[in-house]
Amino acid sequence: MTNTRIDFRANVQRVPPRIPFATFKNTRTALIKRAEVVGLLGEEYWEQLRQAGHDLRLHAVTHLDEYLPMLEDKVVQAGGQVRWARDAAEARAIVLDIAAQHNVKRVVKVKSMVSEEIELNTSLAEAGIHASETDLGEYIVQLAGERPSHITAPALHMTKEEIAALFEQKLAVTAPPDPKILTEIARTRLREEFLSAEMGISGGNFLIAETGTLVLATNEGNGRMCMVLPPVHVAIVGIEKVIPDWESLTVLLKLLARSATGQKITTYNTFITGVGERGPKEFHLVLLDNGRTRILSDDKARETLLCIRCGACMNVCPVYNNVGGHAYGWVYPGPIGAILTPQLLGTALASNLPFASSLCGACADVCPVKIPIPEILLHLRHRAVEGDRFEKQPVAPFTVRVGAKMGASALGALWLYRFGSKVLGVIQVPFRRGDWLPALPPPLNRWTMSRPLLAFRNEFRTWWKKRGRS
Repeated sequence: MTNTRIDFRANVQRVPPRIPFATFKNTRTALIKRAEVVGLLGEEYWEQLRQAGHDLRLHAVTHLDEYLPMLEDKVVQAGGQVRWARDAAEARAIVLDIAAQHNVKRVVKVKSMVSEEIELNTSLAEAGIHASETDLGEYIVQLAGERPSHITAPALHMTKEEIAALFEQKLAVTAPPDPKILTEIARTRLREEFLSAEMGISGGNFLIAETGTLVLATNEGNGRMCMVLPPVHVAIVGIEKVIPDWESLTVLLKLLARSATGQKITTYNTFITGVGERGPKEFHLVLLDNGRTRILSDDKARETLLCIRCGACMNVCPVYNNVGGHAYGWVYPGPIGAILTPQLLGTALASNLPFASSLCGACADVCPVKIPIPEILLHLRHRAVEGDRFEKQPVAPFTVRVGAKMGASALGALWLYRFGSKVLGVIQVPFRRGDWLPALPPPLNRWTMSRPLLAFRNEFRTWWKKRGRS
């Protein structure tokens, strides 16, 4: 199966050089809530759950040839229709074909990272179809013309004051920076969209093979409104989301809710099995590959597909918290984005992302399904530098290989590291603008052409010396 090639740099949004205060504040809150609910279970039981989640997901993705045909049969038996999409272009074409068959002009959407991945909204707009995001966070970033900055909290990077100003500008309303009032404004506007839409589009958290059931976990009622009110429901789901049975789901829902939002259970857990007496007249399940089978073929990186999209790795990541989600340049930010994006888009386009990590290991410690993210990052670094046999990608340019060797030497010798830190402090002066390096010369401009780089600072060593004297 093939993967659509997307112009990675053309889709990058330039990030303003500002301190992501809202991002840091919101991720800290998420981690505190997670620690509270995990603590109630006890460390031993939580670790057993994590191991069970890892084993269940690994079993599922390594037995797709068994579970996907089973899923298809059950969906069809329940009155649904299944379509297979090899890449993003095929997925978009399928959705547009279904929309054309029903003369669809208005669509309501549940928050879906897969629909972001395939650039669905752009295609719908080009076809003259108005698509409304109905998750509050997605609604906000859609109004702002931005991508989500976090996979579970799309507008996490914005303060309530920024959201209020956005509502006043885009919706022509008086919007005080009060979360309850802002939510009411969005709810009032979206109710009209729910009632007028001819099609609802969703993703899916899991697909249960034994019954053909689509599982959607949300904390807002918009998900059920999108899937029940319009006469047609289309769900676009990655093939890796299939799980064997309901027993597996009980484990994964416990892990997902606690890791994503610090809840014992998600507010709305919706189960869709084909077409029932109530709800939409048609249910279409689009199973998306888009490079996932290629990821599966790499035994050192295939555990990337275990991800349940909780966002915990982003919340704990020091890099993500300092640069924000948009700095990663595509749909999936944070540590999971650093390993998933190069495999979906190709190392030729996103080879820099595996290097955007301190390898501190916090992401692996917090991951509810125990994805060895640092190990995969190192593996992808080797693929980017030494040549990628999975894509027939040649070795990295000479300058990159030399830079990698110099970096390894500097980190392996204390005196060289100290000398290098002083040299870096001097070299960066012509390019520094405040705390940022907005533009660097080749080959370093591969990073700064899409996002600014934090300036190098040696403040910790200075602080440590002063501390020793006091």
